[in-house]
Amino acid sequence: MSTVGLFVLIAVIVIAAIVWAVLQKRRTALLRRRFGPEYNRAVNEYGDRRKAERALERRTERTEKYHICPLGSEEQQRFAEDWRQTQARFVDDPRLAVREADRLVTDVMRSKGYPMGDFERRAEDISVDHPHVVRNYRVAHHIAASVEEGKATTEELRQAMVHYRELFDEMLEIQPAGAPERRR
Repeated sequence: MSTVGLFVLIAVIVIAAIVWAVLQKRRTALLRRRFGPEYNRAVNEYGDRRKAERALERRTERTEKYHICPLGSEEQQRFAEDWRQTQARFVDDPRLAVREADRLVTDVMRSKGYPMGDFERRAEDISVDHPHVVRNYRVAHHIAASVEEGKATTEELRQAMVHYRELFDEMLEIQPAGAPERRR
């Protein structure tokens, strides 16, 4: 191979490496922007950025096959009323209210078209479209599970209701009064 040919080959390899690095950096930036705090959680969970990014991309591909649709106004109103009743129940029976909030969030997810696999799969699915509130779902669900074990304090139950409420509002696409408009 001539010297010119060697330089051309080296130049092609360097350019290919630069293009690959730029594409990887762009992929990471897009996933960070899309998944927000869930991106960091996935990196911590998988212990490797590339594995985490592949997992997040698989979630996205999986949920693209779902038929997720917004709720109709009647369904929104019915769920909103169910939530008001559940929240009011908290005063007299916080443990029951948290169990009902967990069930109600699951019912909303089902109505929107999310498959109802195990909890972690549901959380992963939600993270694709609702990455900023999926942490709330995990925390609230963990507290709801501790209710069943009789280990949740009243403050933890209150926190669970707050977390469920944020997820619930996001799933129902309810905009709290005075809150900045959500970007979709």
